[in-house]
Amino acid sequence: MTTVSDHQGGRGDSAQPDGSKEPGGKPSRAGRDLPAAIGVGVALGAAILGSLFTVRYLFIAIIAAAIVVGTVELAGAFRRAAGIRIAVVPVLVGGQAMIWLAWPFGQDGALTAFVVTVIACLLWRLRAGADGYLRDVSASVFAAAYLPLFAAFAAMLVPPEDGVGRVLSFMIVVVASDTGGYIAGVLRGRHPMAPSISPKKTWEGFAGSLTTGITGGALSVAFLLGGQAWQGVVFGAAVVLTATLGDLMESLIKRDLGIKDMGNTLPGHGGLMDRLDSLLPSAVVSWLLLSAFVPA
Repeated sequence: MTTVSDHQGGRGDSAQPDGSKEPGGKPSRAGRDLPAAIGVGVALGAAILGSLFTVRYLFIAIIAAAIVVGTVELAGAFRRAAGIRIAVVPVLVGGQAMIWLAWPFGQDGALTAFVVTVIACLLWRLRAGADGYLRDVSASVFAAAYLPLFAAFAAMLVPPEDGVGRVLSFMIVVVASDTGGYIAGVLRGRHPMAPSISPKKTWEGFAGSLTTGITGGALSVAFLLGGQAWQGVVFGAAVVLTATLGDLMESLIKRDLGIKDMGNTLPGHGGLMDRLDSLLPSAVVSWLLLSAFVPA
C-alpha cells in the first residue's frame, strides 16, 4: 500500500521533511530514510500479496486495520494542532461497518453505514456543548468520508471472481505512478507544480507518474482483467490524476494544521495517513472505472 517516494519531488528542494543530509552537508534528494522506507514498503507489499493469493478477503482486513490506524492519526493531528476533536469512537465503529458491509452489500451497505455514522457523530458531540460544535462535527464527518467511506471502495474491488486482478490493477497503477513520479522528479524535476502547496511536486515528476501509471494501467487491465488496452490507458491516467490530487489535498490539510506528517507510524514514511493520501481517492475512481470497463 505504499512506496518509497514523497511524490514527484524535485532535486532542487532545499529542505527535507526529516532534515536528512547527504555527505558534505547537502540535503538528501530522497527526502526520507530511504532504506527504512523501502523496507516498510516491501513488508506492506508482501502482506497485501500474501492476502490476495491465499484468502483474498484478508485484504479487506488489511484495509480495515489501516483505517483504524489512519483514523487515530488524523484525530490526533487535528487535536494537537488545532484543538479539533473528531468523534473517534463513532468514526472508528462506523468506519468498520462501512468497510465490512461493503463486502456483502456493496455501495448500499457502505453508504447506509456512512449515514448512520454521521448521525452518531452529531449525537456524540452533544455532550461537550455548543462551543466548537460545528467545527468538531464537520471534522468528524470529513474523517468518516475521507477514510472509511473511500476505503470501502477498495474493499468492493475484492468480491468479484476477478477481484484479485482488480485489486492488483489498482495497486500496480498507484505504485507505478508514485515510483515513476519520484524517479522523474528527483532526476529531472525543475518546474514546481504547486509551490504554495507542495514545493517538492514538479511537472517533470507528474509526467513520470503519467508515463508509468498509464503503462501499468494498460498492461494490468489487458493481462489481469481481459480488458482493452485503451481502457487501461484511461484507467491509468485517471488514477494518476486522482492520486496526485489526493496528495495535494493532504498537503493542504497539513499546511493548514502547521504539521509535517500526520504521525510517525511507518519508519521512512511518516504516518500511515501520509501514505494513504493517494490511495483513498484512487480507490473510488478505480472501482468506478473497473466496474464500467470490466463488469463483474
